[in-house]
Amino acid sequence: MHQPARAVCGAGPVVLVLVASLVGCATATRHVTDWGSITLAPGDTGTCTSNPCAVYLQLPPGEGRYRVTANQVGLGDYPAGSLAALGHFYDSKALEIVGAGVARAYVYIPQTR
Repeated sequence: MHQPARAVCGAGPVVLVLVASLVGCATATRHVTDWGSITLAPGDTGTCTSNPCAVYLQLPPGEGRYRVTANQVGLGDYPAGSLAALGHFYDSKALEIVGAGVARAYVYIPQTR
């Protein structure tokens, strides 16, 4: 006699946890911490423990130049694939590579008194 298929009670939660962990890995960002200067790439979050802090941003490969902004203020145009020296910052910034289609990078800099 044929018996109907039975669901495995614990399979649902296990599958959900597995899928959630894979999604977490795909969206994980790198966190960088340094003193004096910091080098970030698109999608990175960094903490520079000095004030001021020299900030560098690795630009994605491509052709031509990319405009880089910090908190929507233009910093300049840099060659694709280069390491851009953005300058010394005294406060936290959201760095965007305009038109590159990559995630912003964030640098957190402590306030001085």
